[in-house]
Amino acid sequence: MRSLQGLKVIVSRVSVKRIWCVVAAEGYDTRTPCGGADLCAAVKLLRRSPSPLLALSTAPSTPVIATKHPFKVDLKAGKLYPWCSCGHSKKQPFCDGSHKKAAPGLSPVRFTPTEDKEAWLCGCKQTKKAPYCDGTHKQSYVQNYTLETNQ
Repeated sequence: MRSLQGLKVIVSRVSVKRIWCVVAAEGYDTRTPCGGADLCAAVKLLRRSPSPLLALSTAPSTPVIATKHPFKVDLKAGKLYPWCSCGHSKKQPFCDGSHKKAAPGLSPVRFTPTEDKEAWLCGCKQTKKAPYCDGTHKQSYVQNYTLETNQ
């Protein structure tokens, strides 16, 4: 059996049921699902390759800081709201489905207010009281964070 010492195994995409790996070894590429507790088919392929190279990327599973401030919104009683928890939505503070590609491990926080009210919804995505702002945006790690330019 070949040693895996020196190999870097990184996951390219995680879905609900499968982990996908992209393998580039000895002049060919293959996309293959990993087998849970069993050895990944990609790792088995790499063991047979004399000079393997695993070229993969990882989708983020933690939220990105969308803004450094909360959003003041008017909420209506009985209406279902999907608050963006990943930070990738272009319709902040609400979800636009961007998490499906940008952060597949995350999903929106859905909530329904019991009364009409004005509220401050978290924009930094670091709150401990989702979807509401708890002041975390005032922390230095949020204020010093460089926002993505495509936001």
